[in-house]
Amino acid sequence: MEVNPLIVPPEDHRKRLDQVLAILEPSQSRTRWKALIEAGKVRVNGLVILRPSHEVRAGDVIHWEIPPPVLSDLVPENIPLHILYEDPYLLAVDKPAGMVVHPAAGHERGTLVHALLFHRPGLSGVGGERRPGIVHRLDRDTSGVLLIAKTDQTHRVLSDMFKQRQIRKEYLALVFGTPEPPIGKIETLIGRSPYHRKKMSAKVTKGRLASTTYRVISTNSVLSLLCIEIQTGRTHQIRVHMAHLGHPVVGDFVYGQKKRASEELGAKRQMLHAWRLTFVHPVTLETLEIESSIPEDFRAVVQRAGLSLASL
Repeated sequence: MEVNPLIVPPEDHRKRLDQVLAILEPSQSRTRWKALIEAGKVRVNGLVILRPSHEVRAGDVIHWEIPPPVLSDLVPENIPLHILYEDPYLLAVDKPAGMVVHPAAGHERGTLVHALLFHRPGLSGVGGERRPGIVHRLDRDTSGVLLIAKTDQTHRVLSDMFKQRQIRKEYLALVFGTPEPPIGKIETLIGRSPYHRKKMSAKVTKGRLASTTYRVISTNSVLSLLCIEIQTGRTHQIRVHMAHLGHPVVGDFVYGQKKRASEELGAKRQMLHAWRLTFVHPVTLETLEIESSIPEDFRAVVQRAGLSLASL
């Protein structure tokens, strides 16, 4: 299926074609874009490009074709799903901490996708055969609301809404210390750390702009409960930004480096919960507010920290 073209913005001048497509059209992973390019499904200024490493220029016009979804080789698994909302076009699930969203190296079974294939076969194929219906992602150890597209058209519209910052994304996070001021905004570049291949960093000269706002809900100076909104969706964004501020997320053993203090609170994973999504339904135009209840492990750690959830 041919879709509307993209025009390469000035900030993506001289970047790889697969990288630019993954940035501008995040409904497909970079790996998926690479495969589409090599299959001759992407054109730049009318010419078919077969090299994912092709260097684009600002103003280049990119067209692509999404082939019909192929039969997935994934085996559906009868894993319980907590459905928060569902209609003929989309659904929202409450992803538990510890569940990987889609299959990847080391996680070939037991993912949210495997559960979706069992409970809701026939989801949108825009994301590729291994990511049916997946519009956005949450880290494995982050709990909360995740949107799933049931049709290809809904998938494309929701992906564009995320890209255009038309979906309000609210998280709850327990962090060390008390951010100052109590209501603030963090805006930095986020890119791959030059020192740790598997980590992201806000201390980079090349990366994507990331914007995060926060407000302190409850604090005792040692720990704080925050409500956080992200205007962008960079990898590990909240975790990177809070660590960058000097207030790492409790239980984040990658960016936090306060393992003993986290364990004393009983935090066995990062205390980060995708609490609420608010957006205009892409078909009915109804304003939806989908909220996930606070998980028991998160609630227990907050209470052990002596903080209050009453103002939520």
